[in-house]
Amino acid sequence: MFKPKYPSPDTYTPATIRPAPAPAEHPEPAIAQVRANSPIAVGGLVQSSPGTALALAVGGVAGVLALASVAVSLLLAVAVTAVALSVSGVVLLFLVRAVRQDFKNH
Repeated sequence: MFKPKYPSPDTYTPATIRPAPAPAEHPEPAIAQVRANSPIAVGGLVQSSPGTALALAVGGVAGVLALASVAVSLLLAVAVTAVALSVSGVVLLFLVRAVRQDFKNH
């Protein structure tokens, strides 16, 4: 009753299907194949265009505005806390002075 029953191991083996290579009508020289597989050929994946530059600029401006709004809200929270503490300090000072005046009169 207290012994766990483990499930049997999975016996499924995935089938690997590899497509047959298409016959080449015009065989390429070995140098062209090396150039096509080189890491330099990856540069064509990211194309520089005015739209890309504009998107990066807009993204940068949006990021700066988001960080600025967070910083301003944090500074505002600190300022509100400082004002609240100073007001409560003044109120406590008046209360302490009022209590001292009460004890002096009696």
